[in-house]
Amino acid sequence: MTQNIIKIALVILLAFCLFSMPYGYYQLVRFCSFVGFGILAYKSSKYENSQLAIVYGALSLLFQPFFKVNLSREIWNFVDIAVILLLGIPYMQKLFKS
Repeated sequence: MTQNIIKIALVILLAFCLFSMPYGYYQLVRFCSFVGFGILAYKSSKYENSQLAIVYGALSLLFQPFFKVNLSREIWNFVDIAVILLLGIPYMQKLFKS
């Protein structure tokens, strides 16, 4: 249940990154993503899903707020969309199966 809330919150936060937002918002998203993906990595490793734990761990490091990863706006938008799809597709599949 906690994982679902974290995933939905991250999808919403990252979706707003596709719009022009103040710089402070992006800093908040990086911190929340760092913590959220860290929790997801821990939970995935706890349930012995090591491949997913590695993906979440890598995303946690990518979004970490301490050492800024300098990517262009276009690349960050691509990363945001890819992560939104990664996290959101399972929920979309559930909606269309019902």
